[in-house]
Amino acid sequence: MSTRTYALPPSIIVLVVLLALGWGSNWPLMKVVMTEMAPLHFRVLCLTAGAVGLFAIARANRLPIRVPQGHWPRLIAITLFNVAAWNVLAVYGVTFMESGRAAILAYTFPMWSVLLGVWFLREPLTGRRLAGVILGLLGMLLLLGDEVHAVGRSPTGALLLIASAVSWAMSTAIMKRWPVDLPTTSFTGWQMLLALVPILFGALLFEEGSFSPLALSTWPLWGLIYNAIISSIFCNWAWIKIATYAPISVSSLSTLMIPIVGVFSGMLMLGERPHWSDFAALVLVVAALAAVLLPQRRAS
Repeated sequence: MSTRTYALPPSIIVLVVLLALGWGSNWPLMKVVMTEMAPLHFRVLCLTAGAVGLFAIARANRLPIRVPQGHWPRLIAITLFNVAAWNVLAVYGVTFMESGRAAILAYTFPMWSVLLGVWFLREPLTGRRLAGVILGLLGMLLLLGDEVHAVGRSPTGALLLIASAVSWAMSTAIMKRWPVDLPTTSFTGWQMLLALVPILFGALLFEEGSFSPLALSTWPLWGLIYNAIISSIFCNWAWIKIATYAPISVSSLSTLMIPIVGVFSGMLMLGERPHWSDFAALVLVVAALAAVLLPQRRAS
């Protein structure tokens, strides 16, 4: 019997950090954009930019784009849960409450992911993963502490954001159970293109307003540009890369830093003031990440 050290590659850990910064800071920016643009109109522009950008990158790098025969059903299922439902539920949910607290509710998704991983994928629930779940959820519960009454006044927003978390977890489980044989760039581009169809239909049917970015003032315009390039292209690509590489319990826990960044970016951009619980949650979430991302010893 011997032991060996295993860990996520440094490149994946770097993506985890960049994803937390990119998506975490995006929550207050979404609120800024939606002061002047309807939610689904906003998502249509982001998905369009994301699909065009990702397919252009795939083409420039001569990556396969054609969906393999027999993989369309799983691609559509992943798209509906991972991009379409998430974009609609989260973008409406964030309009009901502060951006940082909205991020916390949306990122209860690791809890659902670990449960789905154990039940649907038969992944082992190791002691370190369980510790990561408990520490991460404690951190989010601390952040929710002062918001219980606010959530109670916004049941629709809370339900939308929790539903977005469940939807995201389901898509991750499907992605692991029935992977699509495409490079990450092409795979992400297809999801954005397919999700664009129902979201565009919803925007035309249920919302009013202009699709033109030129109708926006300075800060909402910059928020839209950030969403189109950083959030829609890079962050979605990074998430798919992490989710397809790591076990679902690890990949989901790797997102626990995002709501922390969301809380503090909301403070910087929108004047939201953090409490002692915000700082305590930061310590807990960093500990949760360390539990699942740092090297550990395995018998072999």
